[in-house]
Amino acid sequence: MKNFDEMLNIHTNGDQKGFHKSFHYHRYEPTPYQGLEKLFSEYGLRSSDRLVDFGCGKGRLPFYIHYTFRASAAGVEMSETFYREALENLQTYQGEKDRISFQCILAQEYEITPQDSHFYFFNPFSVQIFIKVVNSILLSAEENPRKMDIILYYPSEDYIFYLENSTPFELIKEVVLQGNESERFLVYRFNQTFD
Repeated sequence: MKNFDEMLNIHTNGDQKGFHKSFHYHRYEPTPYQGLEKLFSEYGLRSSDRLVDFGCGKGRLPFYIHYTFRASAAGVEMSETFYREALENLQTYQGEKDRISFQCILAQEYEITPQDSHFYFFNPFSVQIFIKVVNSILLSAEENPRKMDIILYYPSEDYIFYLENSTPFELIKEVVLQGNESERFLVYRFNQTFD
């Protein structure tokens, strides 16, 4: 397997030391590169897409999707330490730096832009915060109708239940990683236009 960190001249390995004081926020762990390779061998992005990674940590996913698809990406991270590391990675990244951005804010404070088309969650926070973020995504769709996908990795039952029972998002793809039924990606699509 390729060593993407080395190839992209970034450093995204390592888990969070310590835990956030609020039960609403979960510990950081980067999505494994082999998982990303499996997902994106079955599900593609276009260079015109823009992915928002909620709880982006050191920025692994934004760099990966820019390198792989030339898509633009935004990383949203509440930890100042990880945010600074993501910015350091942006300085050393071997690619177009202007197509990747990071913000050090809470997920529910991120302002969804009309360009944002894909939203990634690796269980970064409680379902209460997830609901607030999804409601912002849906509000953005009312103002600027477009196709949008939510990608869940290691999806929590609460996230799934909310999307399937309280939103117009519909499951379009499931990618299961080898050997562990919980280790999977689910892709939900919103593809409704408003009159």
